[in-house]
Amino acid sequence: MSDERTYAAAGVSLATADAIVERLRAAVASTATDGVVGAFGAFAGLYAIDERRLLAASTDSVGSKLVLGRRGDRLRWCGADLAAHCINDVLTTGAEPLFFLDYVAANTIDVEQVAELVEGAADVCRAAGCAILGGETAELPGIYRDEELDFCGTAVGIVDRDGVVDGSRIESGDVVLGFPSAGIHANGFSLVRRIVGDGAFDADLLLPPTRLYLDDVRALRARADVRGLAHVTGGGIAGNLARVLPDGLGADIDPDAWERPAVFAWLAEHGVGEDELRRVFNIGIGYCAIVPAADVQAGDLVIGHVVEGDGVSWV
Repeated sequence: MSDERTYAAAGVSLATADAIVERLRAAVASTATDGVVGAFGAFAGLYAIDERRLLAASTDSVGSKLVLGRRGDRLRWCGADLAAHCINDVLTTGAEPLFFLDYVAANTIDVEQVAELVEGAADVCRAAGCAILGGETAELPGIYRDEELDFCGTAVGIVDRDGVVDGSRIESGDVVLGFPSAGIHANGFSLVRRIVGDGAFDADLLLPPTRLYLDDVRALRARADVRGLAHVTGGGIAGNLARVLPDGLGADIDPDAWERPAVFAWLAEHGVGEDELRRVFNIGIGYCAIVPAADVQAGDLVIGHVVEGDGVSWV
């Protein structure tokens, strides 16, 4: 087996993920009703419930971080990951979270493990004022391996039409602000697991949960014209920031503008190259906001600028 420290060598292809979205685009579009607002592929989908209000919804999972979460006795953190991840996606539209639903599946259900996951999600939902309405717990022998489990969830929020953040008003010269991450968050763990193997690992270094950015976004929107919001997940800063930029606009990002959490030095020490770190991981920035230059205040973390062109470049 190759010892190459890349996401692809660990069995995950970001290109395949992009291809799946393109393959499904026509099928999804064929289901559109009059209530659908915006295009497929955003961080969260929008659906009109009346002339003024839109629902925003996003679904995700903790992914293979659960494997190390179980081994490191940090399943409660993984539960927090799921709720924060889904709510953060909904926030990118300008919505306020309303409710959350979860799905737990395993070969054989361990009540204590399920309780840890749901209690972790509940910690975040309480902080966000987001109700957990229910969910599903399934035992599926033959689909899941012994001792492994999966945890998925859906968050739904609400936003007025005149408060939607969709990137359409972004202009050249706008500033990209960054909000620090707690570490790896919940993406890239197939590669992390390849590095760790079956050995011992530092759970406090590798497994801190995804930060909830609700308060950061609320505070920024109260004082600034927030024109775009990006949740930095799989695909890193460049891949996710590009999702909110209008055609004809790109961004220049300064990777030296912030200090990275220690876990990214650990990844580099274990053979993950800088290009792969930037392509797969958040490298210390978990969320981005795009605002006019005039709205930047002392203390804001400026990580880049919007420019004419296409794509996100590192400068």
